[in-house]
Amino acid sequence: MSKHPAAEVRTMRPCRYGLIGSGIAASLSPPLHEAEGPHHGLDLSYDLIDVEDPGTPADLGRLLGDAESSGFAGLNITHPFKQEVIPHLDRLSPQAADIGAVNTVVFDGGRRIGHNTDAQGFAESFRQGLPGAQTRHVVQLGAGGAGAACAYAQLSAGTGRLTVADPDAARRTELVRAFAARFGADRITGISPDDLSEALASADGVVNASPIGMHAHPGTPMPVDLLRPGLWLVDIVYMPLDTPLLQAARARGLRTSGGAGMCVFQAAAAFELITGLPPDTGRMLGHLRSLLAQRHGRIEGDRRCQA
Repeated sequence: MSKHPAAEVRTMRPCRYGLIGSGIAASLSPPLHEAEGPHHGLDLSYDLIDVEDPGTPADLGRLLGDAESSGFAGLNITHPFKQEVIPHLDRLSPQAADIGAVNTVVFDGGRRIGHNTDAQGFAESFRQGLPGAQTRHVVQLGAGGAGAACAYAQLSAGTGRLTVADPDAARRTELVRAFAARFGADRITGISPDDLSEALASADGVVNASPIGMHAHPGTPMPVDLLRPGLWLVDIVYMPLDTPLLQAARARGLRTSGGAGMCVFQAAAAFELITGLPPDTGRMLGHLRSLLAQRHGRIEGDRRCQA
């Protein structure tokens, strides 16, 4: 006889989705999503489709088609495909269309629908991480897919003026052109990173929306001696959670906010879009911090073994 009454047996519904990107082998998305699934009756599997893996084609259209035909409910999309994926979709949500970047694709009855949850993730993380922060003038580093979402979130929330620095002149010009048409030409400007010193002189804060600082892209996205007291700083990188840029900012007395919040809030919104079920963001944030602590411990252990 079963130890549990039949009424307590819970049937788990299978659900499969995943992440397409480059260099994503270390992503914590699989355990983050898979741990939340059972709380909602889902036997959830989350696959990584890394175009850097030998034998994995870089043909984005083929990857989408393979996932869809394999029964995936949807996909998350990350660097470098957030803008490249758009021509392969049937429809965009209004926000994804405004941002010009997609990080979540839902397969719905033969149609591929693109969404952007990065903007929502940034907005909620900023609200919780830096309450009361002035946003009369903000300098943002990065104009790629994540940068577009962060810029959209800030301008939508009332940032007075946003200066976007990116070494790719064409990319920053296109982002400024698109958002100037929506929010006003006086509210967004693009500059070369060489001009950061002048821009920061009148700024309230800095947002790093570039990949610089990630394990795969080490370093800082700006000279740290430009971080003056009175600024605040947000770094959306979450692996490592404590980036060199965040460390330098704290050492200079700046208020800071790291990338864990944006990671969780965008993931939670994607979870709900794909599964139709609202996750517990507090539980997901606690789980992410636990995963990051475990990974940090393993890295430190490996360093001691190699010393």
